[in-house]
Amino acid sequence: MELEFDVIELEETDHVAAGDTAPDFTRPLVNHEYWEDAALSDLAEDDPVLLVFHPMDGDFPATYIWQEIRDREWSDYDAELVGLSISTPYEHKTFMRDWKEFEQFQFFSDPANGVAEEYNIVNDLDGMAGIEEPRPAVYLLDSDLTVEWAWVAEEWPDFPPYDAIEAELDDL
Repeated sequence: MELEFDVIELEETDHVAAGDTAPDFTRPLVNHEYWEDAALSDLAEDDPVLLVFHPMDGDFPATYIWQEIRDREWSDYDAELVGLSISTPYEHKTFMRDWKEFEQFQFFSDPANGVAEEYNIVNDLDGMAGIEEPRPAVYLLDSDLTVEWAWVAEEWPDFPPYDAIEAELDDL
């Protein structure tokens, strides 16, 4: 069975890029046990952060992205690996419960999509007035939140360049 869907070219954006300082933020951070407000800068204090923006939990692209990250065993690298989407903490907990192997990850919850606005990676969902989420994007940040490496989707759907990210993680 062949899946049919339209590939949509996204408008250009002046997003946060390599060499920029990533905006800091505080949002609920969900892990398999609980959630609490956490600042991105606190995560970056001890290790680099790989920040993965993804569509809402349960959406095919989000599931595929996290399955690929799981299969590539990125949690074994010396980097703090964290996701971010518009999903609520409850939805993140359900996502982890439905996909038991995702319990090794943690996810920021940003239902108002304010972080994507700060990073200038907002994706207005086609045909749904007032509904937006972040474009798929990946940022590798150092302890000062300097962007060491960045990728932002240019079309929908689009998936991160996993091999290129692994090369960056290998260099840590």
